[in-house]
Amino acid sequence: MCEPTNQDDSSLECTNHLKFCRGRNIMINFTNILNINRPIRYEMNVLSHGQIGGRCKFHKEKLDAQCDHLSPLQSWSPELRFFTQIDQYPGKCDLIITEPTVIMKIDATVNMYHHFCDFLNLYASQHVNISGSSIFSKDIHILIWESFAYESAFSETFQAFTIHPVWNLNTFKGQIVCFNNIVLPLLPRMIFGLYYNTPLIDGCENSGLFKAFSQHVLHRLSINRTSNSNEKIRITFLSRNTKYRNVLNENELITALKNNSEYEVKKVVYSSYYLTFKEQMRTTYNTDIFIGMHGAGLTHLLFLPEWAVLFELYNCEDEHCYKDLARLKGVKYITWRNIDKLIMQDKGHHPDQGAHAKFTNYWFDKDEFLNLVEEAATHVKKHKHGYSPNIHNEL
Repeated sequence: MCEPTNQDDSSLECTNHLKFCRGRNIMINFTNILNINRPIRYEMNVLSHGQIGGRCKFHKEKLDAQCDHLSPLQSWSPELRFFTQIDQYPGKCDLIITEPTVIMKIDATVNMYHHFCDFLNLYASQHVNISGSSIFSKDIHILIWESFAYESAFSETFQAFTIHPVWNLNTFKGQIVCFNNIVLPLLPRMIFGLYYNTPLIDGCENSGLFKAFSQHVLHRLSINRTSNSNEKIRITFLSRNTKYRNVLNENELITALKNNSEYEVKKVVYSSYYLTFKEQMRTTYNTDIFIGMHGAGLTHLLFLPEWAVLFELYNCEDEHCYKDLARLKGVKYITWRNIDKLIMQDKGHHPDQGAHAKFTNYWFDKDEFLNLVEEAATHVKKHKHGYSPNIHNEL
């Protein structure tokens, strides 16, 4: 998009539709933020003409042609459409950032399913930018393109990517900043994107990217597998601490599992009030069968071992969400099949859409539950001891 003429000039390279870009010696003017009197999130007017640019030969028509996915979380066109060729660099910069900086536009940080779409795309973007060898270093900065101070129950995950505090737009409010090396990574709501909008076809599973992402995060956060000398099948039952999608006979089902001497059963609530996120991940990584109702906590399947089974107790009529994610990760997925053997507390009451299966609680037939767990246990027994970390299939 913008070609350097001399060695110290700027540069800007992008993929089609501006889904991923990287730049050298790029100026960004953050003075507009002084005039925006509201919290900034999912905004497309943070910059205006001339507030981002570099000293290089700018192909404006080429960039304009790629601005067809103009949306806050689908491309970088809301920001780069204002790119301008400037005569001097660094010029009047108030600050020059010499370390590589990743600028992220992120999804909902309160929801693990949505936020891990951000983390997966960040990891994938490091591979896209492989020519920049330092990008896998943790000595990089991360700037989140919103004015909210970053907070999330899953914030420990950023420790897999950076040793520095996470920045936001207020970090540079009113300043002109020059970045020696920036990456504008893949975004969470891209058309035909990764994880959130992935168009899966039959037989598509065992993504090498998803496996590598899982191993990368586990390794960087020092999450290890613990010994299991008794060789029992480790079952983790994810209990919900919410208003809806609770299991009304949860204690009955867990007691029935504990009566089987082959099982080692643990009931958990994945909340930072009870466990840090790293502790949650450690529990998941040491699980053979992970059981839970439809909900964002099932995103933990990303950190199950390859032989494990995700048992989504009931998908609440959203059948593809965690089934597809399990396919991408390469773990076996099962869910409730016989609707006659579950009872809904009521029809469910969505705030706007009437009756809805996600807005009620459930009772499950104990014998049918045990049969499905036994099916999962059979899979674990068959695959666990034959597993080799060196064998995987690419997507």
